[in-house]
Amino acid sequence: MSKTTRRDFIRTTSAATAGAALTNLNVLRPERVLGANDTVKVALVGASDRAMSSLIPALMANAKELNFELVAVCDIWKKRREEAPAQIAQKYGVKQAVGVRNTDELYDMKDVDAVIVATADFQHAYHAIEAVKAGKDVYAEKPFANIMSDANQALDVIGGSKQIFQVGTQRRSTESYKRAYEYLNSGKFGDIVMAEMYWNVNQPGRWRRPSVVPQLRKEDTDWKRYLINRDPSIPFDARKYLEFRLFWPFSSGIPDQWMVHQIDTVHWFTGISHPRSVVVNGGIYLWNDGRQNWDTMTATFDYHNEKTNKSFQVLYSSRMTNSAGDVKEIYYSNAGTLNLDTNKVTPEGGLRENHARPMGMKPNLLEPFTLSDEGGIETSADTGVDKQTLAHVRNWMESIRSRNRKTNADINAAYNHSVALCMTIAAMQTGKRVTFDDKKRQVVAS
Repeated sequence: MSKTTRRDFIRTTSAATAGAALTNLNVLRPERVLGANDTVKVALVGASDRAMSSLIPALMANAKELNFELVAVCDIWKKRREEAPAQIAQKYGVKQAVGVRNTDELYDMKDVDAVIVATADFQHAYHAIEAVKAGKDVYAEKPFANIMSDANQALDVIGGSKQIFQVGTQRRSTESYKRAYEYLNSGKFGDIVMAEMYWNVNQPGRWRRPSVVPQLRKEDTDWKRYLINRDPSIPFDARKYLEFRLFWPFSSGIPDQWMVHQIDTVHWFTGISHPRSVVVNGGIYLWNDGRQNWDTMTATFDYHNEKTNKSFQVLYSSRMTNSAGDVKEIYYSNAGTLNLDTNKVTPEGGLRENHARPMGMKPNLLEPFTLSDEGGIETSADTGVDKQTLAHVRNWMESIRSRNRKTNADINAAYNHSVALCMTIAAMQTGKRVTFDDKKRQVVAS
């Protein structure tokens, strides 16, 4: 990373440690009490690709049964604000939602009960806080927060509210992962000694929008609102608006987009809140297209379980330059392997007789079996949306109906993956071994 980027990072994290407040937040409002037969009125904040391809289809697939209605689409870009409501209405045969210019206008509306936040990476926590302060239930896309000031304020505000919150780490609503959680916590697997995680693609156009970037004009959006609590002196740049995943401080790229999904399963499976330390290496090795964020990275996470006094390591590797290996999550114990790509438990790598006997030990080998028939991301033939997202959005909707604040991925899950993310970004930006101070709620680069 360039020295300028590192200075930007240090300035941003300094603001975080100083407890920099988010601006332009509404005063906390009382929630509207919904009756069993009342329609839940939902607004979309950010008519992004993710929203239109997955989140809205998941909402609409469950809307009739659970009595939900999309009433507003809020987007600061005129093109999306005008086109998305009509597209949704036509596709699903529903009443057209109102297009709203910004969240000030949105929260002046009286008939909005819940919002789906599908904005740029760096805006998710900000908009979730804003919505909760306005008395709305929230589904916020991941990553949740990539600076600690956002994460800390979100934990305080959302955790202290009565609103229903779900963050979009949808593995937590996937049957195969839930069975893995149950198995690992049954004790049959033994202590985790290592986990390996990969996310590899070979797509030079990944996160690029070359056909859309020329369509974005400064006068058709609100760049100041786009920047929210980031450096207000950053000049308008259509690429940083539409290809934000390639540029810091809008995203860190690979960690923001992919790593949080997989590192979140570590926290969920083990009950450990965050890594003890992180070290990272990588860079832009092939796609020199003006991006700032790396196309290749490898991170090593050290985890320690205070309850068992046992530690283990997580190796995370991702490249955008060669897809061999695809997406994998593999957990190891002394007795064998749990592979979440195949959903199989095997004795592979376990302690065998020939190595155990000379040390006066017994073999330690798992019985092979299949956790689930599911594997990878499967798309529902009925809805056209992946089953993980479908189940995750439904969990949020059902929780709104029941007022059960313990969703599958609540604010604590969001905070924990945000801590791991901020630690990873700090390690990338500084080149140092990074830890976390729980009392001060700060990332520490030593």
